[in-house]
Amino acid sequence: MATIMTYEDKHFAGVDTLWREAFPNDGPWNAAAVAIPAKVGFQPDLFLVAVGDGGQVVGSVMAGYEGHRGWISRIAVLISQRGNGIGHRLLAEAEKRLTALGCVKLNLQVVEENSVTVGFYEKSGYRVEPRISMSKHLPCAR
Repeated sequence: MATIMTYEDKHFAGVDTLWREAFPNDGPWNAAAVAIPAKVGFQPDLFLVAVGDGGQVVGSVMAGYEGHRGWISRIAVLISQRGNGIGHRLLAEAEKRLTALGCVKLNLQVVEENSVTVGFYEKSGYRVEPRISMSKHLPCAR
């Protein structure tokens, strides 16, 4: 059974491999080398990994809280480990940590065509809200 824990530097290679498998079409701003140092520098206790018995990273989730709402992002489980409840356990631990900070509402985004992921979140109590998601890429200060 996988253990859920706070990310540590020793998990970098495993998370990088996981994200390459789970998010093969991601933009460069989501690469582990960019996203992980940024997350570790801000609310590192909200970056979780699932580690299998052999020490391999088998899942991860990043969460955030800005004092009003919480966000779930980058949740992933190795394809070979899906269906074992790891994603639900990662999500539950992120929710627990956000609740402890005073968070009362969580948001997340899913690519519209990803019905499997939508189903995963619906099983965890999430519902589709009628919203328009907008984004803007800012110049990188790093």
